[in-house]
Amino acid sequence: MNMGCIYITWLLLTHIVMLVAEAKNVPAIIVFGDSSVDSGNNNQIATVLKSNFRPYGRDFDGGRPTGRFCNGRVPPDFIAEAFGVKRYIPAYLDPAYTIKDFATGVCFASAGTGYDNATSAVLNVIPLWKELELYKDYQAKLRAHLGVEKANEILGEALYLMSLGTNDFLENYYLLPTRRAHFTVTQYQDFLLGIAENFIKELYALGVRKLSVTGLIPMGCLPLERTINIFGHHGCNEEYNDVASGFNVKLEIMISKLNRELPLLTALSANAFPIFNDVFRRPSSYGFEVVEKACCSTGTFEMSYLCSEKNPLTCKDASKYVFWDAFHPTEKTNRIVSNYLIPTLLATFK
Repeated sequence: MNMGCIYITWLLLTHIVMLVAEAKNVPAIIVFGDSSVDSGNNNQIATVLKSNFRPYGRDFDGGRPTGRFCNGRVPPDFIAEAFGVKRYIPAYLDPAYTIKDFATGVCFASAGTGYDNATSAVLNVIPLWKELELYKDYQAKLRAHLGVEKANEILGEALYLMSLGTNDFLENYYLLPTRRAHFTVTQYQDFLLGIAENFIKELYALGVRKLSVTGLIPMGCLPLERTINIFGHHGCNEEYNDVASGFNVKLEIMISKLNRELPLLTALSANAFPIFNDVFRRPSSYGFEVVEKACCSTGTFEMSYLCSEKNPLTCKDASKYVFWDAFHPTEKTNRIVSNYLIPTLLATFK
């Protein structure tokens, strides 16, 4: 090998080592939110909204259902892997894990929850304020396990992910009359954003410094919403999509404001709307064959217990489908979305 080749190889290795070293500045991934990021907390609570049975998890490591609302991994798993932390993020309530496992990443999310307490009450899941209480409990256990100084270092350098809001609209505002009687949809957006802002300030007071908040996806294109959009010929509900897009704009403004007000905070609005929208509009460009229906059962309305392994209509190859059940993406879609967000996350939180 000549000297030029040796020099180039050395430069490449040095660059890789530097990237890995930078990524290691994030020692843990800590997750709040709903079913888009829940890795199994709902398994341990009294709710009908569970997914700890097959065919959920059939493409996960070992083919086991974990409580993730997917055939495989969800976005925090891919993000944790990209940061060199771990392959998947365990659920805090899962008795199979200990504080030693949680030291490098933990999930407090609960499928079916939202910013609004009334949303979590619909299916009796963990409200966002309770996720915060679980996080405080985690902080105490981590300090007891590692010592105050080491634990505080991890808590301060960890990357925190938040992903929720869809249920507030689809399981609450548009489904039940109570919130619509008190709020226009614009007012409800602002109501949710007020809760989000207060939650982030509480996290900041607890030492959180690196935060990524995912807004809403084009929720009018979920298979369930297409199914009930009879007068729209089962196309996407564009009114819902416009509400999601408008919410994301306001979320970005709010996060920019918090970055100015909270001097030690680095917060990012991780907007997944564009990549989801592109996948929905041009599925074949991403290798998908079916976008309007999900893989599981008939793919039109089923999720949780209605997503049955015994249903003969469940697809054989989930990678051909954008959606796994009528509400949740397949692992392939989660990977595509994660790969869209990861470069920005790495650049912002290295």
